[in-house]
Amino acid sequence: MIVLEATRTTAPLAAARSGRLFLLDLSGGRVLSMDPDGSNRKIIATDCPHPDGVVVDVAAGHVYWTNMGVPNLNDGSIERADLEGANRRFIVAPGGTFTPKQLHLDKANGKLYWSDREGMRVMRSNLDGSQLETLVQTGEGDDDRHDQTKWCVGIAVDPQRRQIYWTQKGADNAGVGRILRAGVDIPKGETAVNRSDVEIFFNDPPEPIDLEIDFERRVLYWTDRGNPPSGNTVNRAPIDARPGQNAPQIVVSDLMEGIGIALDVPGNRMFITDLAGQLYVARFDGTDKRTLLGAQGNLTGIAYTEI
Repeated sequence: MIVLEATRTTAPLAAARSGRLFLLDLSGGRVLSMDPDGSNRKIIATDCPHPDGVVVDVAAGHVYWTNMGVPNLNDGSIERADLEGANRRFIVAPGGTFTPKQLHLDKANGKLYWSDREGMRVMRSNLDGSQLETLVQTGEGDDDRHDQTKWCVGIAVDPQRRQIYWTQKGADNAGVGRILRAGVDIPKGETAVNRSDVEIFFNDPPEPIDLEIDFERRVLYWTDRGNPPSGNTVNRAPIDARPGQNAPQIVVSDLMEGIGIALDVPGNRMFITDLAGQLYVARFDGTDKRTLLGAQGNLTGIAYTEI
């Protein structure tokens, strides 16, 4: 049985903390920002080629996002703009990554991490896009690229244990997804292909997608867009447990192909997006789930920040 620290009692979510949401409209090719209740919406960027992952560096005044591009072409990219959309530029030019998905900001160490789906790898760079590195490589070439079990999708970084977590979702509704972890650096004398420190944290979730970590309680959260009852859910598990020690706990169900997740840890709330265009909010234990927005196109990545 999974054992998690009880979540704190807070005021009703409608009266909870202020902040700002940044989320991605895949079908419209847009980066949006809004208040946590879905109001006061602003368009940050348009003409984004299939945006998927987003992070915000409040101190520097930057928002970063990934563009998947055309999935069967090596034309993925990462862009950056000011929080209101000015000074937009590529930090990883088209073709610098194949199909970048979820993005993670490690501000303390000046790094961006992301999963590259058809590139079959986990990557990172400096915040300006320099020092581009491949940390994990699960396959190479067109034959491997057709094997969806090799596709890397979600990403999260645990700076305390200096580990990266990523998802490999497998084919749609195949039930062969995996959540894996390894060190943030490749062991000496090894490569991204043969590194010996890769662990399977969870095996065979339906279709795991994006990851987020509650560092205060040391809990990993993730979305799953597979078939119910295990899929179309938000799940959680302690990250300090041994791989496979605890079964995941489902905390939110009935999503419509869940994708993005963002945590407001002090406010005890999570924000979730799905491909049906819904934006949800719920407590960390899944209670008080509400739909903030509906029919917004196809929503993918989401980030929450205090500004």
